[in-house]
Order: sequence, then structure tokens, then C-alpha cells
Amino acid sequence: MRFKRFFTKAISGYQYISMMLPKSCRYYPTCSEYAKWCFETTDIASATIKSTTRILRCNQLFSGGIDYPVVRYRAKECRVPFVNQKPNKIKYWIIPKDNNLYIIVKDFNAYDNHNK
Repeated sequence: MRFKRFFTKAISGYQYISMMLPKSCRYYPTCSEYAKWCFETTDIASATIKSTTRILRCNQLFSGGIDYPVVRYRAKECRVPFVNQKPNKIKYWIIPKDNNLYIIVKDFNAYDNHNK
């Protein structure tokens, strides 16, 4: 868990610095945002592989476009919250794609409400 936090903090630092530079990513979400989503939703090894291949594809030889992370996901046990317990904030939507493969999409509305 600490390593995931280290990688996401490093990516956030890069994103802060890159805000001052002209935009150059050919994909949506950007390569750094894609990597951040991968590290937050999967294990370190697969997130590193997915992020590296995405960065290698971000050049003039590929057309770019919309490319959400596709991950293997196993649902956790669902518990009914207590009456006084606050509901969990939804950060990512997990959309089924194929057998055991899911697309990760960030919920920006929940993220904005969380920061207010």
C-alpha cells in the first residue's frame, strides 16, 4: 500500500510540474492520469506494465484518442452500512467489458464534491 501511495504521489508531482508546460499527450485520459488510475486500481506490477506501454504508444506513430484502463477485477464482498455510517465516496466506475475484464472510468463529480 505504501508503494502505491509513493507512485501516485510521484505522478501527482509530475502532473503539477507539467501543468506549466504545453499539452502534448495524444490520448484521453492523459498518460499520467492513466498511470495514476492504474496504480490506484491494480497491483504495482501490472500498473507499471500498463503505464509503460501507454507511454510508449504516445507518439506520432499512433493516432491517439480515448483509451481508458482495462483491468481484471474481482468484486469485494458487499456490506450493508450501519444506519449512522456515512456512505463511501465513489471515485471510479468499473464498467464490464469482457470476461473478467473491466474499464475504469473516474467519477469527476464525486471527486469535486469530495474536495469542497
